[in-house]
Amino acid sequence: MLTDARLRLRYLRQTISLLYPGPGACRPYSVLPHAVLPRRLAPRRWWHAALGPRVDLPVEGSIESHLSEVLGTPVRAVLLVRPARRANRKPILEAHDASGLIAYVKIGDTPQTRALVDAEAATLARLADLPLKTVVPPAVLHHGTWRGQAVLALAPLPVRPGRVPPGLLAEAVAEIASTGPGAWHGDLSPWNVAPSADGRLLVWDWERYELGVPLGFDALHHHFQRCLRRMDPATAARACLAGALRTLEPFGLSAAEARRTALAYLITLAGRHAADGHEPLGPPDRWLNPLVDHQEALL
Repeated sequence: MLTDARLRLRYLRQTISLLYPGPGACRPYSVLPHAVLPRRLAPRRWWHAALGPRVDLPVEGSIESHLSEVLGTPVRAVLLVRPARRANRKPILEAHDASGLIAYVKIGDTPQTRALVDAEAATLARLADLPLKTVVPPAVLHHGTWRGQAVLALAPLPVRPGRVPPGLLAEAVAEIASTGPGAWHGDLSPWNVAPSADGRLLVWDWERYELGVPLGFDALHHHFQRCLRRMDPATAARACLAGALRTLEPFGLSAAEARRTALAYLITLAGRHAADGHEPLGPPDRWLNPLVDHQEALL
């Protein structure tokens, strides 16, 4: 099994011609381990029985054919590697026509990921009707189903490398909060945002958008995810709480309000993980409960 992500990416791209053959070609099969290829996009040989359930990719009526029809142009699909073991893990495709990349395509291939894909489509439709000045979400090119799986094709955003200025992030958090009562993006992580050439903030992955949370949750999530890049979860949670006043200063919260908001955010995140049946940070009694218990003792 290939363990290096770059080697897996190169190998997967070499197999695209097998996964998406031309008309009249034989049914393709993967020789890769089950963990490498997303489910339900490639059929399996008998030797994959121990690695997971059989999945299908028909030659006729393939995802490429479907995308070509709904996008109105012949499409070549490139499968992106999704190695992370996350509750919202799903197949992601790049759709290319003769001019180049025209769409990123999310495939909801489980009940949970179908719900997330559909939720993102609904959120983006909502945002498209709002006069946003700071935040730039992707445009929906297509939302529908293919062989019982949710399909969401999004126009690529003009991403360029660059650090997001704190002021711009705060403006984006405030604008997102204005899109509904207590609204937040839900996953405003560093890898889901980028500054645009015109000074706005490009924001993608809206599948966790929700209403009814305190102002500042998005800013805290961004800070917490940055901390997790260099700290263990328990240390990152303490850093999130310790930096809450500075993180939430643009929103006019007092020190006590900022601390309560940070605790509410961390508890909400742990609740999301519990609902997903997935604990990427480990059990809450290791990274969250000691922090909450300590704060309760101070009150």
